[in-house]
Amino acid sequence: MPLVEGGRIVEDRYRRIDDDAPIPDRVPVIVPAKRFLADADELVRRDGSLGVAWPNDRRVAELAPWLGHLALVALAFPKFRDGRAYSQARLLREHYGFRGTLRASGDVLRDQFHFLVRAGFDSFEVKKPADARVFADVLARYSVYYQPGADGRVPALRRRLQGAAVPNAREPV
Repeated sequence: MPLVEGGRIVEDRYRRIDDDAPIPDRVPVIVPAKRFLADADELVRRDGSLGVAWPNDRRVAELAPWLGHLALVALAFPKFRDGRAYSQARLLREHYGFRGTLRASGDVLRDQFHFLVRAGFDSFEVKKPADARVFADVLARYSVYYQPGADGRVPALRRRLQGAAVPNAREPV
């Protein structure tokens, strides 16, 4: 499955670990939520980047005490129609201040890419290689936003009030 980060297709440096598999040191890993919560004290002390695969039916508040130790949170989209991970991403970015990597995994479609970025995702597991190539084009399509988002972009009105240049609406963005 291709991984897209920063508008480019990249090699996934993280290894997914099953519930009962040994966890190697000095290797970036993603562990399931159940295992993470059971062994969190031990896992955050290991040598290597730590990520957790978080299902969309669990409250992200359970992760709050550990967010400073996590390099990555992979939020699940079991079906493209199930948008609970959007809310989880916004909560992690805006309420809990998570600055690590937010990865969208599961049934992620090209039509969702732009909305995923605005919700705070910066890494995407994409099923189709053709969709991964389209992603960079989607990111470059818009440079001005009117609604606030969790991606850190300043909305047009706030930019205007701060004196920053906002492209003319008739100019291509």
